[in-house]
Amino acid sequence: MSSSFNRWRPHPWHGIEIGPDSPSVVTAYIESTPFNHIKYEVDKLTGYLKVDRPHRTSSLPPTLYGFIPQTYCGSRVGELMSEASYGDDDPLDICVISERHIDRSELILNARVIGGLPMLDDGEADDKIIAVLEKDHVWSDVYDITQLPAAMVERLRHYFSTYKVLPGEKSSVMVGQAYGQEHAKKVIQCSILDYQEKFADYNGIA
Repeated sequence: MSSSFNRWRPHPWHGIEIGPDSPSVVTAYIESTPFNHIKYEVDKLTGYLKVDRPHRTSSLPPTLYGFIPQTYCGSRVGELMSEASYGDDDPLDICVISERHIDRSELILNARVIGGLPMLDDGEADDKIIAVLEKDHVWSDVYDITQLPAAMVERLRHYFSTYKVLPGEKSSVMVGQAYGQEHAKKVIQCSILDYQEKFADYNGIA
């Protein structure tokens, strides 16, 4: 048995470590799965998973979807995207590919970063990091997004381009071409620095 442990439930955003091998391998907290018709997200005050809204369209997330703990999309993340005025003031989002179906959320896993999608939402940078489940038997040899089937990447781009839009509405979202592992690692490193600056005096949930 480990000599140390958390007696109390850690806050998923602030109390879970990003992992010793970041930004190559990171801890991911999963909020939604490809089987969820409801969009869930962590309540920033309590740390519990809450219902955000039912999905507005028939689209469902193609992969596991959540965020990287102890990251924040602020000015540094925004500066990496020329069209953005700032980050979206949220933890950095991550999509995790797994061969086996994982049908529950509110869990943590180790994910190897392979790339990302630059998403601009109402002028704010809302990057989607793309990763594969560490030790996955099918995807274990994938280290960069260029090694994924093109159809899988396009499916992710299409989902994030359209998941908020109803017929007849104009989208406020722009999703650019995917970037590789090296740029994804820069985004993660900037989000860590943004987090450290934002929560430098963090002594509890504000």
